[in-house]
Amino acid sequence: MSDGERMTVSGIELEVVRRGSGPPLVFLHGMQTVPPRAAFLDRLAPHASVIAPSSPGFGRSPRPADVDTVYDLVHLHLDLLDQVAAAHGNRKIVLAGHSFGGWLAAELAIKASHRLAKLILIDAFGIKVSDRETADIVDVFNTRPDAVRKLAWHDPANAPDFDTMSDDEIAAHARSWEALCLYGWNPYMYNPQLKRWLERIAVPTLVLWGEQDGIVTPAYGRAYAALIPGARFETIARAAHAPHLEQPDAFADRVVGFLER
Repeated sequence: MSDGERMTVSGIELEVVRRGSGPPLVFLHGMQTVPPRAAFLDRLAPHASVIAPSSPGFGRSPRPADVDTVYDLVHLHLDLLDQVAAAHGNRKIVLAGHSFGGWLAAELAIKASHRLAKLILIDAFGIKVSDRETADIVDVFNTRPDAVRKLAWHDPANAPDFDTMSDDEIAAHARSWEALCLYGWNPYMYNPQLKRWLERIAVPTLVLWGEQDGIVTPAYGRAYAALIPGARFETIARAAHAPHLEQPDAFADRVVGFLER
């Protein structure tokens, strides 16, 4: 286990969780960073070298004042992919992204398919599917926290319990929420240009979704997958917006099956 590990990319120090050995798998977190003790990490460890960085401003990663757009994060993570590839003998990378991180992963795959072996999008944000007046993604900042909890978790008991968190963990959670608002507020959690360019993704792609996701529904996921050439869409039962956390065994089985396919 690698609690407290750091890596430096383009002069920016990032918190990172690592697990396993083998071909590199970069996992980009969603609205919150990847818990170091998340069970899915151990399930994937025998099959890949998992690298899960925290983006600037999230968790315990500092955010330079001039890093404040999704555009900045995409370019930072392009450098991260180059760095990870170099550390693994220029081996191609499996890129996975969840939720907000799925948006980043899709942007990266458009720009850097040459770096990637495969792409996995998990309950991803990033595109506009419905008309102007219809919300595709629940506004988590202007919805009651108890309602967000019910929409985000198949079993709300799986949600973070603030009563059991340390002060440092609560502060990291709050920083992530603030960073998410900074990067994703306007327009809300999507890039108007992204949908047009998804056809440029030139690697095998798996789009995974929690069957009960109320933050961004499986119908949105199917529409996302339909825009990526050859993408495969699958759902995971008894899971909502974080299937890798609610159903780590089923999630790992799908990912490993995709990697070996």
